[in-house]
Amino acid sequence: MKNIRIERLNDAFQEEIMKIILEEVKDEKLKFVTITEVNTSSDLSYAKVYFTCLQDDKRDEITSSLNKAAPFIRKCLAPKFDILKTPELRFIYDTSLEYGKHIDEIIDKIHEED
Repeated sequence: MKNIRIERLNDAFQEEIMKIILEEVKDEKLKFVTITEVNTSSDLSYAKVYFTCLQDDKRDEITSSLNKAAPFIRKCLAPKFDILKTPELRFIYDTSLEYGKHIDEIIDKIHEED
């Protein structure tokens, strides 16, 4: 069972990272990014930040830009929380939406065959 404190931090990190990207990061292509989930390790050393973007064809470029901006985002995140260690951020493209869309297509295909 996950720690309730970690779950609350994940939710708070998700909200704050989104604000930092929108308000403080200068890279314009990152303005179309949506943070979908944050998974922080129990010792707060690392956090996987899952995201989606409107420009699906630039997924790799945006992932690279986010990971380059990660130290800046971490630095902006640190004073907002009363924790001893702010986790290192690693941005990962969230494929769950694509998977869900694929499942919907399969279900639609099955219904058409009936």
